Amino acid sequence: MPIPDWPADERPREKLLKRGPQSLSDAELLAIFLRTGVKGKTAVDLARELLTEFGSLRKLLEADMKQFCQGHGLGTAKFTLLQATLEMAKRHLQESLKRGAALTSPENTRDFLTTRLRSYQHEVFACLFLDNQHQIIEFEELFTGTIDGASIYPREVVKKALSHSAAAVIFAHNHPSGITHPSQADKQITEKLKQALALLDIRVLDHFVIGDGKAYSFAEHGHI
Repeated sequence: MPIPDWPADERPREKLLKRGPQSLSDAELLAIFLRTGVKGKTAVDLARELLTEFGSLRKLLEADMKQFCQGHGLGTAKFTLLQATLEMAKRHLQESLKRGAALTSPENTRDFLTTRLRSYQHEVFACLFLDNQHQIIEFEELFTGTIDGASIYPREVVKKALSHSAAAVIFAHNHPSGITHPSQADKQITEKLKQALALLDIRVLDHFVIGDGKAYSFAEHGHI
């Protein structure tokens, strides 16, 4: 049955307008992006097929052009549209956390760090440097590693914090496996960094582990 013949509450566009985008499933969101289906399939049917084909919405969104265009009903036009949409989302988050902006929303911080780090196929350790009003001084990716981990050197972190005259920091690193729960090594290095920076009266406000789903916050779990 064509989507226009569905009950109004079940049509993705009407559902989004009435209940908000958070109420839609991955398939429904993707269907709105696709706009149309293919012969014998609605946009929602095609979206479900693509999610199964790629394995998840994230994998579809992060596919390169060759992989993306091999998907049924996809092509360079939709790939271009997707890349423009993703870049606008990144710039929106970057603008909300631009230099001099105060960190008033934990969720904005989480979303920004997730957007910056989640797509890496290797581990990356990054830091937000803040002044004493918790305004952003700089965001830097400090260390990179293999798919298994990154070597993190407290001395280098301290040097960077001093060079920025930071009063506080927020750490973040990604887990390419997608698992957000911190490892014992993550907890140990966080404690080492916290102790090293405390000697200079620089506070560690949080450490986010980025993977699939919601990023893990050390502060929310009482580890900071």
